Amino acid sequence: MTAHPTTGTPGPGTAATAVAEATRAVVREFLSARMAGDTARLGELFADRVDWLLAENPAVPWIRPRSTATECAAQAAELAEHTVPEDARASVDAFLVDGTDAVLTGHVAGTVRATGKSFEGPFALRLTVEDGRITRHHLYEDSLSIAAACTP
Repeated sequence: MTAHPTTGTPGPGTAATAVAEATRAVVREFLSARMAGDTARLGELFADRVDWLLAENPAVPWIRPRSTATECAAQAAELAEHTVPEDARASVDAFLVDGTDAVLTGHVAGTVRATGKSFEGPFALRLTVEDGRITRHHLYEDSLSIAAACTP
């Protein structure tokens, strides 16, 4: 392992840097596939078993427990099915990577197709990437705003 000569901390080119860069590359590919609605590619990026966390919300049809790559990849298609694509907006304010873990924060907004009501709010997404695949997907968002938009 190469260390910085002054601080003794790992420097560029270390194994830790390589892991973080691999994590960053998979997360970027995940974001690209999500934006494109590429369910097949998302299915390849998720591990066979995923630690999925998104607070259950009976009023929101696309929010439910998931654990397999197929179920996790389908969430993007289900979201698109229930919302108005032209009104969907998401922005990332921060993208932090530490080894196999990545955290993204930002804002999301959209309109529910069935009710015509809008939702918006901040989000935080924690992903873990192991062996090139996403093993953890924990999403924290304004579920009250989304539930209100889904309620007629």
